[in-house]
Amino acid sequence: MQLGTGLFTCQRRPDDDRSTSAIYDEMLELGEAIDDAGLDSAWVSEHHFAEDGYLPATMPSLGALAARTDDVEIGTCIALAPLYDPVRLAEDAATVDLLADGRLTLGLAIGSNPAEFEAFGVPRDERVERLRDTTNVLRAAWSDGPLDYDAEFHDVSPNVTVTPKPESDVPVLFGGSAKPAVRRAAREADAWCAPSALSVEGVRKRVEDIRDVREREGLDDDFDVYVLQHGFVGDSREDAWETMKPGYFYIQRRYAEIFSGEAVEELDDDRKRELREQAIFGTPEQVADELDAYREALGDDVHFVFRTYHPGIGTDAMVECIERLGDEVAPLVR
Repeated sequence: MQLGTGLFTCQRRPDDDRSTSAIYDEMLELGEAIDDAGLDSAWVSEHHFAEDGYLPATMPSLGALAARTDDVEIGTCIALAPLYDPVRLAEDAATVDLLADGRLTLGLAIGSNPAEFEAFGVPRDERVERLRDTTNVLRAAWSDGPLDYDAEFHDVSPNVTVTPKPESDVPVLFGGSAKPAVRRAAREADAWCAPSALSVEGVRKRVEDIRDVREREGLDDDFDVYVLQHGFVGDSREDAWETMKPGYFYIQRRYAEIFSGEAVEELDDDRKRELREQAIFGTPEQVADELDAYREALGDDVHFVFRTYHPGIGTDAMVECIERLGDEVAPLVR
């Protein structure tokens, strides 16, 4: 099992008086800690026009993380593909991958927030087709020679050659939990990421479906599975929970607003109980025991992305959690 962490959202809670620059500095400090801890990956997330400053610019952030790390895989989880000019994304991603010496994984999804699509002037009902089109442009742009692909949504000159190109293949990861999204990932991506709302059994069923699709369509078995889940490592189960809870509930409230388009002043008690049941937290041994359930269901090749970045809970607390993931949890699950 591989073990990574993130997802850096760089949100500022109302009770956080730091500048945005200070919050970005925190992201880079945590990125260094992830690399130093010997973990496998570090991830950024994307949304736009949020009052709390949710990270809108994935490529500059990954470029900064590339410069502050040496070994860790860096990636987007998730970049909202329909909102990008795909040729520019191909250039930016190639640049980040070269800065990172081949450590980039590009996670893409269709997006969901109507306000973001409206602000960018992108029809929301085209998002699936735009994801597919962007993926095809990226691969054509990174291949040898000119960009030999007739893009559906962007006018691209057939004589254009994107330079520089990545020196090795950049894996493209798709997100999503609905059956069409999972099967689209199986057919068109190099990897799939299971969202945190899925249970272990929910992930297992979708991975089984992915393997069936790839076998039926004659695709090779070189396909990676990533799993997201929120959590934290502490001295005890309650210590870990009390540390992560304020940031965890905050980000879940903000997600509820992003996805619904309506203000959410407070999560109700049932939702809070559900979120606690989903999360993985406790001592290193307790966390490792829960991660083992994913290994038993999915096999040793799963890449678990443990969401330990919870806005506003304190840099020192998150650094300590990262260090314990590397020193105490990783040896138990690898």
